[in-house]
Amino acid sequence: MDQFKAMRTFVRVIDEGSFAGAARSLDVAPAVVTRVVAELEGHLGTRLINRTTRRIALTEIGEQYLERARMILTEVEEAEALASSAQREARGVVRLRVPPAFAVHRVAQLLPAFHKQYPHVTVEINAFGAVDDIDDSQDITILWKRGPLDGEFVARRLARSEVVLCAAPEYLDLHGRPSHPRELSTHKILIPPVSEMQNGLTFYRGVWSEGEPEAEAVSLVRPGPSPMSSLNTDVNYAGALAGLGIAGLPSFIAGDALVEQALERVLPEWQLFTFTLWACMPSRKHVPARTRALLEFLVSSFGGEDRDPWLEAAGCPTLDCEGSAASAQRIGDLAAHA
Repeated sequence: MDQFKAMRTFVRVIDEGSFAGAARSLDVAPAVVTRVVAELEGHLGTRLINRTTRRIALTEIGEQYLERARMILTEVEEAEALASSAQREARGVVRLRVPPAFAVHRVAQLLPAFHKQYPHVTVEINAFGAVDDIDDSQDITILWKRGPLDGEFVARRLARSEVVLCAAPEYLDLHGRPSHPRELSTHKILIPPVSEMQNGLTFYRGVWSEGEPEAEAVSLVRPGPSPMSSLNTDVNYAGALAGLGIAGLPSFIAGDALVEQALERVLPEWQLFTFTLWACMPSRKHVPARTRALLEFLVSSFGGEDRDPWLEAAGCPTLDCEGSAASAQRIGDLAAHA
């Protein structure tokens, strides 16, 4: 027995004053109404309605049950209305799991525009460490991957980001601008600890054709002396800005400094690797309006395409690879398996 359905039917009988009236209101056969009320009374173990040929009358317990049933149905209807409203109106808290660097350099600066458009939505940002997989406890998880995604979830592409070598112009004026990766051996390089660089760095140059790639590859086990090593990209970013050396940085971090010419791209004809940024949700079913609003805002803000908007904005995309997103992506895929 569906107890809520039985409660609604019982209340409708009383409101309409008859079983036949309730049947017309609910658009069911009178026998259905009679059976549902009888099942409810059987479930409760007591009679709720005294029936005569002319009228119906509530028993004493029926009057008490009617009052409680109305209260319960009202609360259920209010809860349903609240949930339905959440599906239609962007309001409430959206939980966003995001890598710290992307939160600092890209997401936070977008929030004023998002809040202006959706003033009743709060974005709860969880950026407490590396993000290797989708977090089911969050509404949206932002991942960056050098290879294909794998898992049962909904994913929307945000953009592509290339890791590029950058240095302050003052550093390059003093130490020179390398024209080949092997020249990095004479430069100060800001890289992760050696223990984290098992295969060193591999640089690629060339255009990928539809058949076999025609690209030059140069591998360096130890690019050059390192005055500082850190797994934290923001630390390396700060060191590069301060003129400490050449750092390998994701374009979404270096982009603004490249635009402002606080950093200069090094070896613009060579690529290290690229990765794709994705916004992921555990499911596409029953997604609240606030979550849909943030997802679409992120996709719109970053372009949602297989291209690097930050290098394009800075006017320094990788030379000889312009117009070939597939080439850049294939180099990124090859680097992921190097």
